[in-house]
Amino acid sequence: MLKKRIIPCLDIKDGRTVKGINFVDIKDAGDPIELAKKYVLEGADELVFLDITATIENRKTLIDLVKKVAQEINIPFTVGGGINSVEDVRQIIKAGADKVSVNSSAVKRPTLIKEIAQEFGGQCVVVAIDTKFENNEWKVFVHGGRTATPLKTVNWAKEVEALGAGEILLTSMNNDGTKSGFALDITQQVSEAVNIPIIASGGAGKMEHFKDVFEKTGATGALAASIFHYGEIPIPQLKDYLKTQKIAIR
Repeated sequence: MLKKRIIPCLDIKDGRTVKGINFVDIKDAGDPIELAKKYVLEGADELVFLDITATIENRKTLIDLVKKVAQEINIPFTVGGGINSVEDVRQIIKAGADKVSVNSSAVKRPTLIKEIAQEFGGQCVVVAIDTKFENNEWKVFVHGGRTATPLKTVNWAKEVEALGAGEILLTSMNNDGTKSGFALDITQQVSEAVNIPIIASGGAGKMEHFKDVFEKTGATGALAASIFHYGEIPIPQLKDYLKTQKIAIR
């Protein structure tokens, strides 16, 4: 069985780490390079860097900042935001990322997943799915959660796996930033539907939420932002707690 991973997320806007609630009400959360260094020292298993306005502002990910962060860390590093082509991926990998995360661009042109997987291997492709529960069903949203699509979340998860994605980063927009716990229902539905690792995201507020998502769903990773950025839950403390709960942690 895969050991569980604790993954801090740096949401980047204008070169700073930010955090919102339900994808809006964005506030500053610090210097991404300093935070990245802190997370390595604290024992984070991986780091995710999402340039959250790259797609909306129709520009590429902040390559220079990716380089600076990559120089400071020695854990797996996933970068997303504004990635539209194999060439974009090549630049990001060259800058020091281990994996790339695609979201809106994959919904717009699903063959992009296959192209990246063929060029760099499936382990390099993380498909981020932003999902929202509306009118009694979980639907996929794009453009930083601004635009609804007709895609049903579980169906899209199966499709991205078939196209060659190596991992899914599943964010519940309903839970994002609320600190009320992860969306266990959709996380479990997606993990039952696919055979690739799922990272649960959105809603972490206390240590028990990590225990719940690992015990009640098939997620192999749990991602959080503000509780780590603001020191509300130190990663070493969280890992110690999960070990006492008999959860196999990296």
